[in-house]
Amino acid sequence: MNIENYIESQMRELGGYANEEYLNLYSSFSYPKLRIILSTLHARFISNFKIMNNRLPTGEWEAHYWADPSRELITSIEMVEGLQRALKQSQFSFRVEEYYQTLIDKCNTFLSRSGGSSIPPGMDKIVLYYTIPIFIPNNSVIISRKEVTQAFDLRLIAEGSYAQVFKYKDEYYNKYFALKRAKKDLTTKELERFKREYEQMRDLYSPYIVEVFCYNDTAKEYIMEYMDSSLYDYIQKNNSKLSNPERRAISAQIIKAFSYIYSKGLLHRDINPKNVLLKEYDDVIVVKISDFGLVKIPGSGLTSVNTKFKGYFNDPALVVEGFNSYNITHETYALTRLLIYVMTGKINVDNIQNPKIKAFIEKGLNSDKGKRFQSIEELTQGFREIG
Repeated sequence: MNIENYIESQMRELGGYANEEYLNLYSSFSYPKLRIILSTLHARFISNFKIMNNRLPTGEWEAHYWADPSRELITSIEMVEGLQRALKQSQFSFRVEEYYQTLIDKCNTFLSRSGGSSIPPGMDKIVLYYTIPIFIPNNSVIISRKEVTQAFDLRLIAEGSYAQVFKYKDEYYNKYFALKRAKKDLTTKELERFKREYEQMRDLYSPYIVEVFCYNDTAKEYIMEYMDSSLYDYIQKNNSKLSNPERRAISAQIIKAFSYIYSKGLLHRDINPKNVLLKEYDDVIVVKISDFGLVKIPGSGLTSVNTKFKGYFNDPALVVEGFNSYNITHETYALTRLLIYVMTGKINVDNIQNPKIKAFIEKGLNSDKGKRFQSIEELTQGFREIG
């Protein structure tokens, strides 16, 4: 189907009844005629639900809803659903705001094309959206501030097993933010873990932890500060020109970050260069830790013992032992690999010749867990000896 042709056909369906009163709510849609269509549909919903409100609440009895607004509401709903189907795979795809989607679903059960409709018992007055968009682009985030609601275009910047991460610019603050959105097919427990990740990061207060701002239960997403790159991408880009003092400065921040995490009784369990993020200022690189989805929390029912082994930086013994055995020596193993990656730019540690670095590796990655670094303090001291 030609998308532009379909939008044009719907525009012609409106004839001379286009309504631009709510056009400002749909500025995030890039196609002008689609904005007019959505503004018109918004106006029709407001008009017809306002008429319906004159018959609500219904209490224990049905109420009559007149024939003309019934037909117009049916036509408007059909146009919305047709647009959603036609635009589903396009850049113009959108969803209906949750409250109004529930309302539309309910209306579909009682609206009639002839003779008016019988509004069912127990239906309450409808909240009319004058300053809130009813139709929301799928590639956007909605931000409400007092009496102003805005939609911002999202750009996908990362994707994992459970969530996608988007970037957007908030014009109010004139800065970028990141949005982490759970995937649609997650189980109830996975969604609980996703929200728990947000809550855990919210409760941590450190310059070395990525800051999160608010959680949207409806959209299953949360906003967090935008970071410029992952440690992995940064080293891949700059490996040949990073000096030893620069590498040590990054390493020192990583150690401080995990010292703070362990002081809270937590184990991260997913240490790797893609979960260490960097903010690049003119005069300094700031390190922050992200992705607390696998964090081991004492006493939490969400700390699953069946978590799958993942990541080259984790102790390979976990494949056999399982994550239920995960402890600080597994963390120091992964941290050793991470710090060596920062200092050398290499993931494979087999061919490293520097004797001090080799000694650090032999202790940190020792197959005998009793000979590894037993705490972050031991690991810090071992790292200092590299010189």
